[in-house]
Amino acid sequence: MRIEARLDVVGVVVADMAKSLAFYRALGLDIPADADGEPHVEVGIAGGLRLAFDTESTIRSFHPEWRAVPGAGRIGLAFALPDPAGVDALYAAVVAAGHPGVLAPFDAFWGQRYATVSDPDGNGVDLFAPLG
Repeated sequence: MRIEARLDVVGVVVADMAKSLAFYRALGLDIPADADGEPHVEVGIAGGLRLAFDTESTIRSFHPEWRAVPGAGRIGLAFALPDPAGVDALYAAVVAAGHPGVLAPFDAFWGQRYATVSDPDGNGVDLFAPLG
């Protein structure tokens, strides 16, 4: 028997909800300002997916043994942009907003303009667009 599964939610465990939501707003997600103090926040993203943010205490509420691994990211996400200039512009805007740049934009051998920034919890967030 084959069970069909589809990706529905990408979850991010955050240390500081307000800082994390500010980062993802800088990437263009429409997250209400009043969500900053919530323990769980969900936002719809393209393709019907949901991006969920949970505080560490929320995770511990149902998984008491959960502990963050020091220095390790908690997820990885990739945001597609329409063109290479968009990668450069968004990378610059996110870094200018005070978030760490991990990989400055470059033309990758696999045919994309690619860059990586880090969210406040150390998760890598890739920005990419097809080259020409």
